[in-house]
Amino acid sequence: MSDDTAGTPAGTDHLLAKEVGRYGIWSVGLRSEDPARLGELAEAAAELEELGYGAVWLGGSSAARHAAPLLAATSHLTVGTSIQSIWQYDAEDSAAAFAEVESAHPGRFVLGLGVSHAKLAEQYRRPYSALAGYLDALDAAGVPAGRRVLAALGPRTLELGRDRAGGVVPYLVTPEHTAEAREILGEGPLLAPEFKVVPEADPARARTLARESLAPYLDLANYTNSFLRLGFTEDDLADGGSDRLVDALYAWGTDDRIRARIDAFHEAGADHVALQLVDGTPRDGLQRDSWRRLAELLT
Repeated sequence: MSDDTAGTPAGTDHLLAKEVGRYGIWSVGLRSEDPARLGELAEAAAELEELGYGAVWLGGSSAARHAAPLLAATSHLTVGTSIQSIWQYDAEDSAAAFAEVESAHPGRFVLGLGVSHAKLAEQYRRPYSALAGYLDALDAAGVPAGRRVLAALGPRTLELGRDRAGGVVPYLVTPEHTAEAREILGEGPLLAPEFKVVPEADPARARTLARESLAPYLDLANYTNSFLRLGFTEDDLADGGSDRLVDALYAWGTDDRIRARIDAFHEAGADHVALQLVDGTPRDGLQRDSWRRLAELLT
């Protein structure tokens, strides 16, 4: 899968789209603070590379240190943070950690940055200005713009990802958002939306799993505002999310239906889709059976 760069914008002068390939895995479970789990995580990363995924995106407020054991266990897999909160990690410390990982594994780590949410970060103030200032500090410390990406939903942050980074990694979006983002980004920067897959054909079971996953995000204004910009209504956001909202944000059903939903992102202008499996496994668990099944579907 990772060698197939069809769908990469023609004429791009950025390398990230080619490095990450068409598909990656987004996972909280592939990062841990427990040294006893590092061997297990390294083994999972090696299998993901063997399965053909081009990248792994570490969910939660991850950091370069979480990427290091996965990079050491693989030979060409790209590992990125999706995302590292600018409120949790000082820019100078982030630059030093980036330099250490880059020295050990040149060109294989991507620093994904974002502003998190007001309800999750006490320091949350003027998020756009804070993110721009963080990028200034990374510039001063020598972190290449092309090795960082931004968690961007709205137009201003998408423009920042175009002008000050190697691209964007929008989370919890639709192909319609991807089409709008590509228009703003132009042909060069990486556009790598995250998309959730529920490997379940039964509509009731699939939507139940999806709503359990979606619930925390419906309490975060950055996401609900994004949904409203995309044409959803307050009614769609009520009572755990309407079927319309759930079905737009989650792929479920037959293999053919799931594949078509993923393909829609590439057709809308995505270079890469970071796939998050929602299969009933705890969010911090490893979903290796589901990752294998998904790899077969994508092939």
